[in-house]
Amino acid sequence: MRYKKTGSAFILRIDRGEEIVSTLKQFCADKEIGLGTVQGIGAVGNAEIGLFETRTKEYHTTTLSGDHEITSLLGSITTMGGEPYLHLHVTLSDATYLAYGGHLTSAVVSGTCEIVITVLDGRADRVFDADVGLNVLDL
Repeated sequence: MRYKKTGSAFILRIDRGEEIVSTLKQFCADKEIGLGTVQGIGAVGNAEIGLFETRTKEYHTTTLSGDHEITSLLGSITTMGGEPYLHLHVTLSDATYLAYGGHLTSAVVSGTCEIVITVLDGRADRVFDADVGLNVLDL
């Protein structure tokens, strides 16, 4: 991974073979980013995406293999337990131009991945909400 800082943002290039979520989490920890937004595009060979079923309060995941374009990667950076917490959603398209989307659990870059992190002032924490079944913003 390589990066460049510009104003209150970081521009990142995540390289082939690197896993996006763990790379971003480590970057946020290293740079002490406690609040921000993420947007990105790129190409992945393997990805795990999920859907939260509100009725059962369970995540269901699927693994996508083969070439996929990241047509949109969006998310937020907050903290939980003093550690960076990434909430990322992704839309991926395959060779037939079908799109798949959901919560991004992991994805390995197959070509390149371009990410913009916009750092916001302050911090926002998360807390587990048993009624919802998710880690929600503690506002």
